Amino acid sequence: MKKKVFVLSALFVAFSLNLSAQKTEKLFNGKDLSNWSFVVDKNSKPAEQVYSVKDGVICIEGTLGYMYTKEKYGDYKLHVEWRWPNEPNNSGIFLLIDEPNNPFPNGIECQLQAGNAGDFVCLGGSDLFEFHQRPGTERPTFPVVKKANASSEKEIGEWNEANIWVKDGTITVYINGVYQNTGTNKVKSGHIGLQSEGKDIQFRNVTVTRW
Repeated sequence: MKKKVFVLSALFVAFSLNLSAQKTEKLFNGKDLSNWSFVVDKNSKPAEQVYSVKDGVICIEGTLGYMYTKEKYGDYKLHVEWRWPNEPNNSGIFLLIDEPNNPFPNGIECQLQAGNAGDFVCLGGSDLFEFHQRPGTERPTFPVVKKANASSEKEIGEWNEANIWVKDGTITVYINGVYQNTGTNKVKSGHIGLQSEGKDIQFRNVTVTRW
């Protein structure tokens, strides 16, 4: 495992140096959510009551759904910062979303649930090569590929960082600088989403750098 982590770290240092010459795009401009579209389960509330901006921060109040980029992205590095303002709860970063048509679209979730940040969840019938189903068992509704290391999350109220590399369908995740997961998907591009699930969560500094 140590050797694998070392090799992955070396690779992504190299990727990062290559990305430094590329242009970083702000998916969130710090003022409004004009770059995003929204899903709210059963249209139970107007989207603006679930997703809003205050003091340069995206505030999501927890009604089931997600906000997603209007554009699809392929090979890129995604940087996202998040925190729990009041209490630990559940949310996620959606990657490689195919069609954003329900609360759990076909795509891969990088779990942000408190204590499990860095797990992968296969949504909407999606799959990862790293998910291994036991023979004779029924496939779970939401298959999970567990993170590699102990939780690297910060205390409630502190800002966390997720750095996610997507290359030719392979997703690699670092949480607060700690390697947590790699997943291999057949899908090569898709929308990026920030989930609303449970209670309040906040996001800032959401950027993407293509390669």
